[in-house]
Amino acid sequence: MPATLAQKLVARAAGVGAVTPGDIVTCQVDLAMMHDSGGPRRVKPMLEKLGAKVWDPDKVVVITDHYVPAHDADSRAIVQIARDWVKDAGITRFHDTQGICHVVLPQKGHLRPGLFAVGGDSHSPTGGAFGAYMFGVGATEMLGVLVTGEIWLKVPHTIRMWWDGRLAPGVSAKDMMLHLCGRFGMDGGQYQAVEYAGAAVRALSMQERMTLSNMTAELGGQAGLIAPDAVTAEWLAGVGVHDVDTAHWQTDDGAPLLADHRLDASALAPQVAAPHNPARSQAVGAFAGTAVDIAYVGACTGAKLDDLRMAAQVLRGQRVAKGVRLMVAPASATDQAQAAAEGTLGALLDAGAELLPNACGACAGYGANVFGENTVAISTTARNFKGRMGADSSQVYLASPFTVAASAIAGRIVDAREMLA
Repeated sequence: MPATLAQKLVARAAGVGAVTPGDIVTCQVDLAMMHDSGGPRRVKPMLEKLGAKVWDPDKVVVITDHYVPAHDADSRAIVQIARDWVKDAGITRFHDTQGICHVVLPQKGHLRPGLFAVGGDSHSPTGGAFGAYMFGVGATEMLGVLVTGEIWLKVPHTIRMWWDGRLAPGVSAKDMMLHLCGRFGMDGGQYQAVEYAGAAVRALSMQERMTLSNMTAELGGQAGLIAPDAVTAEWLAGVGVHDVDTAHWQTDDGAPLLADHRLDASALAPQVAAPHNPARSQAVGAFAGTAVDIAYVGACTGAKLDDLRMAAQVLRGQRVAKGVRLMVAPASATDQAQAAAEGTLGALLDAGAELLPNACGACAGYGANVFGENTVAISTTARNFKGRMGADSSQVYLASPFTVAASAIAGRIVDAREMLA
């Protein structure tokens, strides 16, 4: 019987030949990822209370990204709990202050097509960009995984987002996702598997694909899948992952789909989401002229190397408008180093950008650079919920790195295509 990519991934993890949407199955977990905020400080006391140990330390990855760099005593204590716990539990795959977990995880070679993985963060669907079934779980579910190595799952239906055409210059994967959020709403994914396909998706780089899968969380899906291909294999080979299977991990023709939406990437304009919901997205023209105090290039959806390159494409040779603060927090140390080596980072700094640590930072409301009262910001982050990035009175607009960079120059929300022409 024809099967979706999601069905194939779940069936393998469940150890059965095939599954049907709606089945309840128990899956073997290949990888469990945690960060300092939702990880050891939550699960350590629960494990101790149970007198239990981690089922397989080699299948656990811990990454510090929320409370780093520690800016107060509480932050230092939380990060130290993570550092101590990985030693006690025998976790060898520990990445300390290397960047945001969703970006560091694949850069360290922990993901590959066919994997079944869970993460202690809502943006864990990022792993789907690599053809892995990965989704976010809470601390209690993570505790169950850590003790048993298993988790039950209701086999999801698949909602396919098929993108025809090619994105125009100045338009990115972030615009695709903001458009989907605006069109279908934050429950459009119905907690099913959302699969992104079509010529426009295949044309995206791996980091742009990661943006799609990541923001499946904003679309309300459980997993955000992209069938692996030669682009996937080449990227993974660059981080030491070889011999990946790209042929099997595809949705078969005639496989059951809950919905199959067709979209035209070539007709897509840059998108902006108004406060305080990603679903309040419209074409940038609807917000043109809105004055901004801060332009923020950060987070797992907006400060990877490809994102920094987009911002630099606009900012090179320009200066940030007087009175506007442009903050750049590269998503990982690896991306920052490459951006520095190729001149991308220099272009941002020359334009007046302020460089922040490789961490979640203001996106998650941590650190010293959260937004103050009545701040108006335009940000590359995934969410703009009220008070998430600072004061409740702050107003955060979401946009692509192109749009954020252009708005930093203009001092107001503007269509980046005007500056790229």
